[in-house]
Amino acid sequence: MLKTFIVGLGRSGRGLHLPILRKLRQGAPAGGLFAPDDPLGFDPFASLDDIDLRGVTRVASLAAARAELDPDTTVVHLCTPPDSRAGTLLELAELGFRFFLLEKPMGTGSAVVEELRGIRDAYGLRLAVVAPWLHSTLTLRLVELVDAGELGELRSITVRQFKPRLTRTFATPSHPTAFDVEPPHSVGVALRLAGPGRVTGASWTDARTGRRVVRHMGSARLTIEHDGGVGTTITSDLTSPINERSIRLEFAAGTVTGHYPTSGMDSYAQLRTDVPGVGAGRELFHDEALTACVLQVYRDFATGADRRSDFELQAQVVALLTSAKDLCLAESQSPLSLRQEEVHHAG
Repeated sequence: MLKTFIVGLGRSGRGLHLPILRKLRQGAPAGGLFAPDDPLGFDPFASLDDIDLRGVTRVASLAAARAELDPDTTVVHLCTPPDSRAGTLLELAELGFRFFLLEKPMGTGSAVVEELRGIRDAYGLRLAVVAPWLHSTLTLRLVELVDAGELGELRSITVRQFKPRLTRTFATPSHPTAFDVEPPHSVGVALRLAGPGRVTGASWTDARTGRRVVRHMGSARLTIEHDGGVGTTITSDLTSPINERSIRLEFAAGTVTGHYPTSGMDSYAQLRTDVPGVGAGRELFHDEALTACVLQVYRDFATGADRRSDFELQAQVVALLTSAKDLCLAESQSPLSLRQEEVHHAG
């Protein structure tokens, strides 16, 4: 049976991973996979004295956790901010821990991914990345539709990720840009559905309200040209007044539109199929993607399954998002953009 050590007890570790682990430990589907003990937890960036942490046993340091845990039967959930993750991973590896589930994105740039890969190879680590959309029932249905070819050739993918997030954006600088919040989910799905590709366009906006501004954390948009000819457009807006996580696939003979669950309040996805001359159909089905993701990772660690292909897919995700951010930076430093910024501030 596998024990759990959560490093980083912020929104992801405390609000997402911990409830999922509690449910899996209490549920029948996990069988004897999970040890009954409460997870150990440590946060290197905050005292968390005033936060309710029931269901997790806090430790004072990484070394203190190592004194209580056997690295051969412990999964470390690394939920620290992505730009500081490599250093923490190295420290944990030096303490002997081997199994890691990294919160998405695995890094904020390709250089970080190379650091993680180097640490993995040097210490023989098993690394997995949180990728709930890739374990989603909806995504699996979309993969089946593409593979079956019943609607003809896939031509385009359009994703909308709208999420009201201003309170968290202004309170906690946990992500450097809007590209690092929601797009890691959808870029992975686009790669799974349409194969490798390159970024052909990108833009971002700031999060603004009154005099408060957080640079590059308003919205993010990118377009991908896949090697097989499919075009993907992903739009994420963290200042939106509505919640929406939708994906639209245009085929030669029809269109399918999927809606992922937008929060933990509801765990059902929807899929609509429109075929000219035939009609439309709508399905609703259960879709607890994060639960499925965590359960599969633990099963793979327990059985020794190879997860290197998943790591490389996530590396491609980071590479594409890095390209998108580089395009945005280049655009913001162009003479026209600099002039527009001067006019904005003068006004």
